[in-house]
Amino acid sequence: MRRWRSERVVGRPDPKVNEHHLQASALPADGRLRLLSFNIQVGISTERYQHYLTRSWQHLLPHTGRANNLQKIGNLLNDFDLVALQEVDGGSMRSGYVNQVEHLAHLGAFPYWYQQLNRNLGRFAQHSNGVLSRLCPTALEDHPLPGPAGRGAILVRFGEGADALVVVMMHLALGARTRTMQLAYIRDMISDYKHQVLMGDMNTHAVDLLEHSPLRDLGLLAPQVEATFPSWRPQRCLDHILLSPTLTLERVAVLAQPISDHLPVAVEIRLPDSLRKDSLPVPGNPAGPLA
Repeated sequence: MRRWRSERVVGRPDPKVNEHHLQASALPADGRLRLLSFNIQVGISTERYQHYLTRSWQHLLPHTGRANNLQKIGNLLNDFDLVALQEVDGGSMRSGYVNQVEHLAHLGAFPYWYQQLNRNLGRFAQHSNGVLSRLCPTALEDHPLPGPAGRGAILVRFGEGADALVVVMMHLALGARTRTMQLAYIRDMISDYKHQVLMGDMNTHAVDLLEHSPLRDLGLLAPQVEATFPSWRPQRCLDHILLSPTLTLERVAVLAQPISDHLPVAVEIRLPDSLRKDSLPVPGNPAGPLA
């Protein structure tokens, strides 16, 4: 069974168990939550289109630069409370048998982490999503998404009932038809909750998500307008953190960190009083990379 563990241990998945209940959540007492979404391309740096060809071998074999890239990413994570990772390797030959989700959790000092294995190619590749958290959620759900195998979403919930905060991390398909099916599935996942955050590599622009997809009636906001791909000359806004109108946006930024072929997206939000009333103080540095 895969589950959150304070000792940062993740085991193998149990297909019969989809939801893991955890201890009571402890949202920050000041009501501020800092979120980051980053497609890390399994630690490969890409600086021009030709690198997709000349560095393609790095998707199959280990290389010395990967550790340095992961260290840079780990340094970036230090000032965030909740991180969504896409294109992470779960511990295969190409990553030197390092579970990159676990490794980044250690580098960023996150007490909770979770790896979602979406495409298992044995020792050659462990295609995964990941989530890192300084806060213990009430529940976690692992969802394979509709369409061809290999895409998934992770739902974490803070609190109980309709007034809980629900956060869904995802990596959506490239094709519009499959992506529409996946967004319809995600819309059903979150429809009973008032406070919603969707974050990840969504492979399409905000206008498509908010006006032409199954999400269009949720009233979600897309505060980030800067392009995220390709990282060396951003032209397309594919990575998003979408918010329900019940959550107050404080800051948003696309971080100038061309470590992967995508740039990371960061937001700071302020939670409504209803989510803060039973919260516990969570230590942290009040200043961060969004400053």
